Amino acid sequence: MKKLETDIIVVAGGLSGLASAISAAENGSRVIVFEKSNTTGGAANMGMGPLGVGSSIQKNQMISLTPGEAFRKHMYFTHYRVDAHMVRDYYYKSGETIDWLVDMGVEFCGVQRAFSAPENTRAYSDGEFTWHVIKPEGGGVPGPRAATSMIKKMTEKALELGVEFMFETPVSKVIMEDGKAVGVIAKDKAGQEVEARGTSVILATGGFGDNPQMIKEETGYEFGKTIFNFAIPGMKGEGIKMAWEAGAGHTTCIMELMYQLPDNMNHFILDGAFRQPCLWVNRLGQRFMPEDQIGNTTFTGNAITAQPGNVAYAIFDSKLLKKYKKKGPDMVSHVHPHDLYDHFDEQWERDIEAGYESIAQADTIEELAEKVGVDVAGLVAQVEEYNDMCAKGYDELFEKDRMYMQSIEKGPFYICRQNVGAYGSVGGVLINHKTEAMTKDYKVIPGLYAVGTDACNIFGDSYPFILSGNTMGFCLNSGRIAGENAAAKLNNF
Repeated sequence: MKKLETDIIVVAGGLSGLASAISAAENGSRVIVFEKSNTTGGAANMGMGPLGVGSSIQKNQMISLTPGEAFRKHMYFTHYRVDAHMVRDYYYKSGETIDWLVDMGVEFCGVQRAFSAPENTRAYSDGEFTWHVIKPEGGGVPGPRAATSMIKKMTEKALELGVEFMFETPVSKVIMEDGKAVGVIAKDKAGQEVEARGTSVILATGGFGDNPQMIKEETGYEFGKTIFNFAIPGMKGEGIKMAWEAGAGHTTCIMELMYQLPDNMNHFILDGAFRQPCLWVNRLGQRFMPEDQIGNTTFTGNAITAQPGNVAYAIFDSKLLKKYKKKGPDMVSHVHPHDLYDHFDEQWERDIEAGYESIAQADTIEELAEKVGVDVAGLVAQVEEYNDMCAKGYDELFEKDRMYMQSIEKGPFYICRQNVGAYGSVGGVLINHKTEAMTKDYKVIPGLYAVGTDACNIFGDSYPFILSGNTMGFCLNSGRIAGENAAAKLNNF
């Protein structure tokens, strides 16, 4: 067995692990990061940017939101069912964390809300400009994976500070002695067992989005049936399980809900093309929410969860598709390009020919319903009622924004099944505002910390869409808090 000695051990080199390692090393600690893959970043490599409140970038954009205001919004959103001290510390640190990244060389495109839409659209009326979108390496328009440039700068900073990375070396156990975390057991790529000892262990393994069994056990969803979440390879929940084994309390785990198509990355244009405020129905053919809200992916994911079969259907006709092709979508996001309808026909025809089961096209509403298994009579009645309201210019059912009351009447008709999705899991390990792991009786486990999505218990039952960038923001800031506190404990010995 190989034996190592250090000050602080970080389990996993994703965003929260990198933040932990850098902050601990900045404060004089020797740090070893164990990472089971061959690179850093984890799920953050797919992201676009973190939340920050009070950053220099916000101030330059004349955004006046304060950390205290963000704290109150967050707590109101969660109905105070989360740790107020943790939320407070997170928001008050978040702006300075953005400046900390800038000092490392990370470049940002500016501060955004999550999606772009007319200001009077109710889905965005209470959203704040907190999402610091990262400039992609080499420039260009920001989009998914823009955060890889941030990960690169953070990794370079960690190496500059002397952080040691052990890649392809998964940790299997936290070593506990006299109730304290004193090290870990791992196995390197050659199969040799490694025992590393230190004064603190920080768990940062990124949740269990790639563990169907754990998803079902902890959340009730069935991967590939009732939920189609991002399953970043390697996100198996080991850190959560190791924390529980070490005595940490078990908090409620949720999936960070949104909605998407199965295998959406191979049907990316269609995924974006139907994220519009057209007509949305459930299997009964009935509307279930005001469609001007569908840009709020969390609320829409929640709504779809409550529908029969956990599915919904977005519908537009040839007239509306022609409008989108000519004028662009009603709602635009950084995730899906504004010109996606330029390529719609190509992908639509390819996927229809391949038999992609999430979509269908028909010349009549009756045929459309039959093709996807929606109640025929229910859909026919709903379309008739909806078109009547469009003619009046007023949604008598849900008060949908008048600008989106666009009838569905000219064939061919297009339909796309929408499934519950998720970015991954959130929560599991009980921590305090210092990110120290605690027992179910709220007693601190000395030397053991948990950060990032393994311990993100601040969302309640829904991601706070009103404060965009929260998942990456919590990963960064909880990591920094853990690294600083672990280093402070070391310096006090």
